[in-house]
Amino acid sequence: MNTSLLPDSSLIQSEDCRNTMDTCNAKPLDYYQYNPFSRINRFSIIESTLREGEQFANAFFDTNTKIKIAEALDAFGVEYIELTSPVASKQSLHDCQAICKLNLKAKILTHIRCHMDDARIAVESGVDGVDVVIGTSSILRKFSHGKDMDYILKQATKVITYIKSTGLEVRFSSEDSFRSDLVDLLTLYRAVDKLGVNRVGIADTVGCADPRQVYDLVRILRSVVSCDIECHFHNDTGCAIANAYTALEAGATHIDTSILGIGERNGITPLGGFISRMYTANKKGVKGKYKLEQLRDLENLVADAVQIQVPFNNYITGYCAFTHKAGIHAKAILNNPSTYEILRPEDFG
Repeated sequence: MNTSLLPDSSLIQSEDCRNTMDTCNAKPLDYYQYNPFSRINRFSIIESTLREGEQFANAFFDTNTKIKIAEALDAFGVEYIELTSPVASKQSLHDCQAICKLNLKAKILTHIRCHMDDARIAVESGVDGVDVVIGTSSILRKFSHGKDMDYILKQATKVITYIKSTGLEVRFSSEDSFRSDLVDLLTLYRAVDKLGVNRVGIADTVGCADPRQVYDLVRILRSVVSCDIECHFHNDTGCAIANAYTALEAGATHIDTSILGIGERNGITPLGGFISRMYTANKKGVKGKYKLEQLRDLENLVADAVQIQVPFNNYITGYCAFTHKAGIHAKAILNNPSTYEILRPEDFG
């Protein structure tokens, strides 16, 4: 046999070696580790159920419910929890202050308009960081706030400089990034990066982007700024999870999620779906960062709060997620579950 045409022996194992470590002196393969070539090795979750999720049609969280959700998210292990702007109402300010006093491990953020009055109230609320946003697409500039790009840059400079002077984290994000002019975006991001923001944000506000567009924009932005890159993807066209994963591959560092994906319209990248995607890319890393066995309780908590059912086909926790009906499937599953399951259910409790 001409062995020069075969792959490197370190990359393959014969069928006989897979489960016979003693005779072959090789480690048995982990069939659940789907993607050993993933380039993703660093990411953080900004969990926005208590901000984006509050904008879901059925969401009317009282203070106690918000505290339960915040504590559950913290126990799960998310790095950041984003809250509704304290400017939205007196109740929002009260709830923000109450959650900040819980002394959670997760950093507490709030989401504000690019306005000095908002920034002052946010800083005084006790949060660890402030997420600043303003629309940059021509349609939002015309029909939403009515400001031009020169105004946006000047206003962003004032707000960012003030927040940084208080010692808090600050992220600056465009809104409707994928319908914004690329030159306008890069000019703005380059300027705020020089001001020392912790992160710049890309937002697919209407859910129009596809993974290729996401990769291209994040890759370009990665070459322009030195700070971290946060991404926020709406799910109107079903690409939110794929877009989040692609953004990380292109150089993004932070992804916004919400439990069950709840939010405006069709919502955003769902926490469970994002976790399932990342698990296939880096099982060991995801298991080490997050308490995966708590995901079901976390989703049930929010489902009850907004009076919906966890979908039957939900990632990981849907009641059909690990069911098999076809005879070929059932036979193989009985021999080895990983034949037709890329997620190991035991890892999720």
